[in-house]
Amino acid sequence: MIIKNLGLAAGVLLMTTNTFGQKKNETSAAVERGKALIAMQKQDVDEAIKFFLSAKKYIDLAEAHVDTKERQKTLWLVGDIYSQLVVLGEAKQDKDLIASLGGSKEAMTRAQQALKKAFPKGKKHKDDIIGTVDQNRIIMNKMANINYKSENYTAAADFYAGQASFADCIDMIDTNAIYNAAISYDKAEQYSAAIPMYLQLAELNHNGTQCYVLASAAYRKTGDIDRAKALISEAREANPTDKDLLLEVVNTSIEEGDAAGAEKALAGAIDQDPNNKQLHYTIGTIMIDLGNKAFKAQKADGVSSEDAAAHKATGNSYFEKAEASLQKALDIDPDYVDAQYQLGAHLVEWAGAINTEASKVDPDDRLTYEVMKAKSKQTYRKALAPLEKYIASYPNDKAVLTILFQIHRSLGDSAKALEYKKRADAAE
Repeated sequence: MIIKNLGLAAGVLLMTTNTFGQKKNETSAAVERGKALIAMQKQDVDEAIKFFLSAKKYIDLAEAHVDTKERQKTLWLVGDIYSQLVVLGEAKQDKDLIASLGGSKEAMTRAQQALKKAFPKGKKHKDDIIGTVDQNRIIMNKMANINYKSENYTAAADFYAGQASFADCIDMIDTNAIYNAAISYDKAEQYSAAIPMYLQLAELNHNGTQCYVLASAAYRKTGDIDRAKALISEAREANPTDKDLLLEVVNTSIEEGDAAGAEKALAGAIDQDPNNKQLHYTIGTIMIDLGNKAFKAQKADGVSSEDAAAHKATGNSYFEKAEASLQKALDIDPDYVDAQYQLGAHLVEWAGAINTEASKVDPDDRLTYEVMKAKSKQTYRKALAPLEKYIASYPNDKAVLTILFQIHRSLGDSAKALEYKKRADAAE
C-alpha cells in the first residue's frame, strides 16, 4: 500500500514538474518579451529583434505542449511576439527574419488566430490582448494610409484588411477598415476581393445603401450583370425611392447597352407608386446627372462632330425629362421645397449652358444665335416660378436671392431686379 502511494505521489510529482516546466517556458517568453520592449524604447531595433527571437523560442515550446498550448497567456504571447517580429522584420526589410517566421502574411495570420482564441478565455490577460490588438491596428492603419496615398492600392487593401482582422480578434467589427479595404481592392481592380466586403457592410447598413451600389458596380466590372441586377433589386425592396439605387438600375441597364431599359426601369418605379413625390424628385435628379454626363461626353477630346451632336441631343433630352419629373413632384405637392429649389437650379444652369453655347455660334449664323438666346431667356423665365415659391419659405437664402436678382436683370425687369438685390444685400 505504501509502495502504491509512493508510486502515485511520484506520478503526481512528475506531472507537476512537467507542467511547471512548460509554464516556465511561458514565463521565460514573457521575460524576453519585456527585454525586447525595453530595447524598443531605446530605439535599439537589433537588440529588440534578438530578444523577441529568444521569446519566440520559448513561446514555441509552450505552444507545442499539451499543458500550456490552450492557456490564455501562451496564446496572447504567441500573438504578440509573432506580430512584433513581423513588424520589425518588415521595417528592416530583413528577408531572413521574415522567412524564419514562415512569411509575413502567414505569421500575422498565426498571431491573429492565437489572439482570437485567447480573448474569450477569461479576464486575466484580456487587457494585454486588447493592447496587442490595438497596437497592430494602429500600425496596419498607418501602413495602409501610406500605401493608399502612394496609390499602391493592393498593399493598402491588405493592410486595411489586416486592421479589420485584428479588430475581429476581440469580437469587434471595424467597419471603417473593411470599407477602406474594399475601396482599395476596388481601385486595384481586385473586384472579387472587394465584393464580399461591400456585401458584409451592406448587411450592417454601413453608409446606407452605398455599399449595395458599390457591390453592384463591382459585379458589373466583373461582367456579372445578373448578380448586379439581383442585388440592386433586393436592396430596392426596402428603399424603393433611393436615388443611388435607382441610378445603379440605370447604370446596369446602360452597361447592357439598353438605354431604353434604363428608362423603362424608372418608368416601372413610377407605375408602382405614381403619386410618390420623392420618387419623381429622385428621377429628376438622376436625369440631371445623366444629362451632365452626356454634355461632358460631348466636350471630350477626340469626339467627332457627329458624336458631339448626338451627345448634345441626348443631354438636352435628359434635361427635358428632368424638368418634367421635378415638375410632376411639384404637381403632387406644390409646397415641396426641395423640388422647388432643384427645378429652379436645374433651369438656371440649363439656361446658362444654352447661353454659353450661343456665344460660340458662328457670327454669320444670326438665326441660330437668336433661337438659342430666346430659348435661354425662356428657360430663365421658367425658373422664376419655383425659385420665387422657394424664397417665400426661405426668405433669407442669399444665394437664391442673388440668382433671382440676376434673372430679373437679364430679363429686363429692373424693378424686380432691384428688389431682390436689396434683399440679397440685406441677407446674412
